[in-house]
Amino acid sequence: MGDGTFRILLVDDHDVVRTGLRSVFDSTRDLEVVGEAGTAADAIRRVGLDEPDIVVLDVRLPDGSGIDVCRAIKERWPAIRTLILTSYADQDALIEAVDAGASGYILKRVDSAELLEAVRRVGRGERVFGEPLDAALAEKIRSNGHASRKLDRLSLQERKVLDRLAQGKSNKRIAEEMFLSDKTVKNYVSHILTKLEMASRTEAATYAVGIAARSKASYPPEDWTTG
Repeated sequence: MGDGTFRILLVDDHDVVRTGLRSVFDSTRDLEVVGEAGTAADAIRRVGLDEPDIVVLDVRLPDGSGIDVCRAIKERWPAIRTLILTSYADQDALIEAVDAGASGYILKRVDSAELLEAVRRVGRGERVFGEPLDAALAEKIRSNGHASRKLDRLSLQERKVLDRLAQGKSNKRIAEEMFLSDKTVKNYVSHILTKLEMASRTEAATYAVGIAARSKASYPPEDWTTG
């Protein structure tokens, strides 16, 4: 995206859907369709060949799940963003898509203007979940602890540092309590933000406070050990 244009790969098993989507994107100056795929296997291959900025894909493909394709793309090409465009308002699929690294999940019933705006927002690094899915996602996260599963990405030491961030402690204070150097704590904070996909220590602390409030307990307990 060197010239301000987002390169798009379309993945859908229906040729007529891809043709319709291409016509929508071809009407713009900043969105360029660089490839199409009708299967999960071809989607992965086309990503490597076409080097898109954004992959717009359906959940249901003849040889697999679009969510699995999303996960594979994010593992191999983490900079590429993915937008799920589907006919199904499936909350479980929505949660799985978020877990797989999707930047958005919207329904095919959106109009052309909404679709274009969603793709542009995804291209800018935002997350897009169209109504009523955004509300469904928020409620699902609150009710089943989806957000807390991100904690599985952290090591024991990182969890202890995060716990102290949630208490509003500075790096210096954390270093003193954990008998670490300031630089080591700074590195832990950086790793935590990367793993939790967050931009600041304030965001991470807020997240940690929310998880603790839902579980009514701070985490991890100081005597928590790995198996």
